[in-house]
Amino acid sequence: MIETAPFGSTGHHSSRVIFGGAALGAMSEERAAATLDLALASGVNHLDTAHSYGHAEVVMNPWLVEHRNEVFLATKTRERSGEAARAGLEDSLQRLGVDQVDLIQLHNLVEEDEWQEAFSPGGAVEALAAARDEGLVRFIGVTGHGLRIPGMHLRSLDEFAFDSVLFPFNYSLLRSDAFSTDVEQLISRCVESGIAIQTIKSVAKSRWESGYDGPKFSWYEPLREAEAIERAVKFVLGREHVFLNSTSDAQVLPLVLDAAARATVGDLPTDAEMEHDCEQFEISPLFDGADLERI
Repeated sequence: MIETAPFGSTGHHSSRVIFGGAALGAMSEERAAATLDLALASGVNHLDTAHSYGHAEVVMNPWLVEHRNEVFLATKTRERSGEAARAGLEDSLQRLGVDQVDLIQLHNLVEEDEWQEAFSPGGAVEALAAARDEGLVRFIGVTGHGLRIPGMHLRSLDEFAFDSVLFPFNYSLLRSDAFSTDVEQLISRCVESGIAIQTIKSVAKSRWESGYDGPKFSWYEPLREAEAIERAVKFVLGREHVFLNSTSDAQVLPLVLDAAARATVGDLPTDAEMEHDCEQFEISPLFDGADLERI
C-alpha cells in the first residue's frame, strides 16, 4: 500500500500519491469508476481535479456518492476575478455532487496580470476566502506550471496564507540550477510553515515530437518503461514532505501506483541512474523559462 503523510497543516493524512483527475477528462463513467477504484485499492485517499479537466468532475460524481467520505477532495479554478471564481466553484460543487470540497486551488497562477487581478480587492483570493468562511471549501491552495512558478508561489505565500502549493518536480527540470534553487527555497518555506507540497510531471519524458499522430492522453509524452517510472517515482517520494500528483495518462497509472507502493523517504535513486535514464529514454525538460514555458 502507498504510504500516507500529513498534508500540510490540514489535519488530513493523504496518500503520498494524489490521484490526478485530468486522467478522467475524456473517460466514460464506467471507466472513470474503474480507474478510481484502482487508485483507492492501492491506498490513494486524495483526489485532485479541476473545472477545466474536461468532464472529469462530472464522471467523478457517481463514484463520489459511495466514496466521498473516504477521500480528500480537491479541485481548481482558472478564474481570477472574484465573481467568476465564485461561480466556477459553485459549478464545480454541482458537477461533483457535493456540498463542500476540501481544497480549492487557484490554477496555474503565474502570469503577472493574472496574479495582480487574483490578489486585488474583489479578486479570486478574496472570493475563495469568503467561500471558505461559508463552509463551501475547507482549504485554499495555489498551483502552477513552468520554471517561474516556485518563485511566484513564494510571492503568493507572502500575500496570503495558502494551505498548499503545486509545481513541477522531476530530475530533468531540477538540472536547472536556478529552478532547483527556487524549488529548495519553496520547499523550506512550506515545511517551516506547514504548507502541503504537491508535485507534478514526475514521469514526464518530453513534449510530443512534431508530427507525432498516435494516441495522446496527456499534453506531454510520459515515460512508459517500468524501470524508468520506478526511479522517477522514487526520485519524488524519496523526498520527505513531498506528494506526487499522478499523470493524466491513465495507461501509466498502474506502473506509478506499483512503484509508489515500494517508495519510502530516503530511498532515492542516484544521480548516475537518473542521468542514465535521461540519456537512454531521451528525457528532456518540459519547460525552459522561455519559449517552452507554457503548456
